[in-house]
Parts: sequence; C-alpha cells; structure tokens
Amino acid sequence: MAELQELENTGGESILGDNTLDSSRLAGNRLNLDVYPDGCRQFLELFERQKAKVLQVEFLRLNCNEDLIGSTLSILPDLRSLKSLVLKGGHARDEFGACQRGSLASLPQDFGDLTCLTHLDLSFNSFCMLPDCVVKLPSLSVLLVCYNSMHGLPEDIGCLRKLTSFSAMKNHLRCLPQDIGKLVALKTLNLSENSLESVPEEIGNLHNCTELDLSGNLLTGIPTSLANLRSLRQLHLHSNLLVTVPASLASLPNLSRLDLQNNRLRSIPLEIESSPFVHLRGNLLGEPEMPLQQNEPSPRKLQRVFLAASEDSFTVTPEGCKVFLACGVQFYFPPGAAISLVTIHFQKLAPDPRWVKLKHHDVVLSEVMELRPHGIEFQQDVQIWMPFASPRTLREREVIVQTFSGQDWTDLRTQV
Repeated sequence: MAELQELENTGGESILGDNTLDSSRLAGNRLNLDVYPDGCRQFLELFERQKAKVLQVEFLRLNCNEDLIGSTLSILPDLRSLKSLVLKGGHARDEFGACQRGSLASLPQDFGDLTCLTHLDLSFNSFCMLPDCVVKLPSLSVLLVCYNSMHGLPEDIGCLRKLTSFSAMKNHLRCLPQDIGKLVALKTLNLSENSLESVPEEIGNLHNCTELDLSGNLLTGIPTSLANLRSLRQLHLHSNLLVTVPASLASLPNLSRLDLQNNRLRSIPLEIESSPFVHLRGNLLGEPEMPLQQNEPSPRKLQRVFLAASEDSFTVTPEGCKVFLACGVQFYFPPGAAISLVTIHFQKLAPDPRWVKLKHHDVVLSEVMELRPHGIEFQQDVQIWMPFASPRTLREREVIVQTFSGQDWTDLRTQV
C-alpha cells in the first residue's frame, strides 16, 4: 500500500490515465477520432507516444473541420497498413445550422503509396479536382467524393481498375472523361446533382454496373450504349432536361427501376411507357412543343455561370445569363431582363415566422434564400429552378417569393 501511495503521489494516476486514454481511442487496428472535437490533436499525440501501434492502424477516421488536419495529413502516407480512410468535413455547422465543408483541397503526392487502401471517403471537403495521387491507389475499391466543388475528373481515372463503387454526387462536374469506361469493375456509380450536359458513349463499357445514378444534371439525351449494361438493375435519370430516351432501355434484362421523372419528355417509346418499372411523373407527355419565337434567342447561347460553394454573388448583364448555384438552385435571366449590370448577393437563412406565415399543420421543408438588394425590377420574367420533393397533389406544394421595402414584406407575382 505504501508503494502504491508513493506511485500515486509521483503522478502515477496521470500515467495510468494516458494509457487508458490511448486504449480507448486505439482499439486494435481501428482509430475513430472524428467523434472528438480535437481528434487531429489526439492523433498527433498518439503518433508521438505509440508510433509503432499507430503505424499498424488499418481503419482511420478524422475530422477535416479541424485546423490540425494539415499536419495530420503529412503523416498518413506512413500508415502503410491502412485499408479504410475517412477524411470528411461536415462535422461543424455555421450560424444557420448548415454543415461546413472541410478544408481539404489537396493531398500529398506520396498518398499514392498507400497500396493497401481499399476504401477512401473525402466527402464534404473543398476539392476542385480529384487529386492525381488518388488515381495511383492500386487497391482502391470504394471512392466517395460527395459534396465537394469538383469541375472534372482526371483523364486517367480508368487506372482504378479495382473500383467497385464510386460516388461524386453534389459537385460541379460538367463533363466526364472517356476513360471512365475503363472502370470495368464498377457496380455502383453515382454522379447525381452535378452539371453534366452529356455522357460519353464509353459509359456503356461498365458491364458489371448494377446501379447508375445520373439524376439532377443537365442532360438532354443519353447515349444508346447504356443498352449494353446488361447487369443494370436501377437507372436514375430523373430531374434532367431529357427530351428523348432510347427504346432499347426497356430490353435490359435485369432492370427493375427506370426513373425518368421531372424531365422534358413529350413522347416516349411504347416499349418503355408500358414497362411497370418506369416512372414518368413530371414530364410533358402528350403536350405540343411550343416553338421559339423568331426573335427569341436560344437559352444555350446565353452565358452560363457556375458558382462554387464559397461564392455568394453573381452579376446579371443585359445580354442575360443562366446561373448555377452550388446548392442546386438555378436562375435564368433572359436577354433584356436587366437594363444595366446588376450584382446580386445571396445567402441561405433559417425559416423565420416573420417572413413565412404558416397555417395550422403547415411545415417549411426548405431553407429561405435571400437575394439582395431588394426591390430590383426586371423587364422580363426570371425563371428559377430548385430541388424539391414531388408532392402527392399540387395543393401540397407552394413557393413564396417576397420583396422587402425596408419595413414590410410583400408577395411577388409568381407562376409555378
């Protein structure tokens, strides 16, 4: 007892506490530190105290909203036993309650030395391009880069021959490299909520793909090579600008869901329309096409402005423009809508009962988007696209647009 008392008096409790802390964080070959507000600091301390054990870690999770993530990143290539690595943002929220993206925008070049890595999650960060070192990971099977600001994918992405699952949803992708057709092991591919205007024919080479999600893009057509995806079970094409789809999609032997909702389809092949697994609500089936007036320019000739998540303003010229916000909202300002340059600032706000008057049992499902300055008058109607959940009846959907006079809010005329 005397010896134990002496050990406690000399700081034995502190030593015991450190060992307990290490064992609770470092559980065998797993190290989950993204649940702690100072996980990166704990990682650096663990690496200093128990370097040999940390180097054997196979599963690691870190929080990319921490300031020390950069210092931590330089050590990760030394963890050659890593099989699963999660480097996600979204753990912090701003004053309005929205998830904040992590600070990661690049990775060290020797990151490609993680030859055992099979699972990599870089979601909710600030990548504008997929780092070249990721393409060099020879064992990578699952790659998640959702909720970033990527405008494109590497031309040599086909080097990831073992990739079975790839998700880049909620980015700013405008096109896909032809090399994507070399990802022959892919089973699930999610490219939803981007700005894709076309898909290369090579996507038809993904013969093992069982689920393909291209929803929420700007596609006006899809390649006929999709009919080669004989393993496909689910094909999501809703919320695009499709005006036609190939009849051959109906002959895919394993297809159990073809979602074509909320497009611009006015007619559809009979083979597709009669299939029980096809979803068509929200199209213009049977409606005559309204031709453009001779003096009405095609919207495709307008300037297209794609804003990153960090940007909060855009400029409208008398020539008009189409603006794509990172949150999925789109604006169409036709030529002549503005008589001079107009700079518009925007921000998302939490719903406030002073702005949105709710009736009994009414619920606000979306955030409020404020555009400033208030009171601007446009000479032509401005069109707004926004993500929405399809209602059971039109009466259950309501969009409110108001302007502020400095004292009062007034409803503006809208047509949904």
